[in-house]
Amino acid sequence: MMADERAEKKFTGLHFLLIFVGAFGVIIAVNLALAWNAVATFPGLEVKNSYVASQQFDERRDAQEALGWDVSARAAGGLLILSIKDADGKSIQVTNLEAVLGRATHVKDDREPEFQFDGRAYVAREELTPGNWNIRMKATALDGTAFEQRVVLHIDEG
Repeated sequence: MMADERAEKKFTGLHFLLIFVGAFGVIIAVNLALAWNAVATFPGLEVKNSYVASQQFDERRDAQEALGWDVSARAAGGLLILSIKDADGKSIQVTNLEAVLGRATHVKDDREPEFQFDGRAYVAREELTPGNWNIRMKATALDGTAFEQRVVLHIDEG
């Protein structure tokens, strides 16, 4: 009876099949989880119809470049400062400013700062953690020209 209890366990085709299916099952499950996470965090489309948007792109770009604006952003002391200057370096006040502040990789941190013009720049209260931030801004010049730009802001640690 002792010999039967100590009988060698054989590696059968069923064992191989279970290991094979289990390994590929893990691979497929991980791929599905990663794909679902990528789609769930994608911010979405920029425009509904790229062909229609492209028809006026050159006109809008030329009008925007004719303004000669230089836009920059910085963060200091709990404030987000968005500076818009003309070709002569003078501060610009716009008729309308919309901005979305967020990360480049996801939309979970997106928010709309409440910018106020202080005579030199647009300022909003924002506590920003270290890393790369984007400000996607839309402004309207006093003459009605639309201006759109993505402003990259890097916040260093400490």
